[in-house]
Amino acid sequence: MPVSVEAVIEDDRWADAGLEPLADRAAGAALAHLGLDPARWEIALLACDDARIAALNAEFRGKPQPTNVLSWPSGERGAEVPGAAPVPPDPAEGPELGDLAIAWETCAREAAEAGRPFADHVAHLVVHGTLHLLGYDHMCDEDADLMERIEVEILATMGIPDPYRGLGAPR
Repeated sequence: MPVSVEAVIEDDRWADAGLEPLADRAAGAALAHLGLDPARWEIALLACDDARIAALNAEFRGKPQPTNVLSWPSGERGAEVPGAAPVPPDPAEGPELGDLAIAWETCAREAAEAGRPFADHVAHLVVHGTLHLLGYDHMCDEDADLMERIEVEILATMGIPDPYRGLGAPR
């Protein structure tokens, strides 16, 4: 059974693009790669437009502009030491890993600028967001290197080329 990604689709373009199965596959690949049973975990995903994500970005990060993906982990899982893996989630605390939001226009623009298929870019962003929910970040070089390496490994299992070889990376 795959990870349960509960999508709230505010922008119909996401439904037309097949976001829900793509998000299930990408989040499931991330969890499985890290040795976590995807069937045990849940993620909420808001599929919105640039205006909505800009409002969320302003409210939660003080940055009133659109971004590609935002994440709200259900708990603190960050690593104690730069470049180290975060603490894995504890199933005893419940199945919820947290919430993600993804913006259509920004994703479409980044994919086009990078010359990458839209679905590949979206899969990358869902993997990226899922890793944030699991405590990975890119606040320092050591953490960014670890996160990027893991993203590339996960995407390779999905048949998606290294996104850091071109533009449009979420970092």
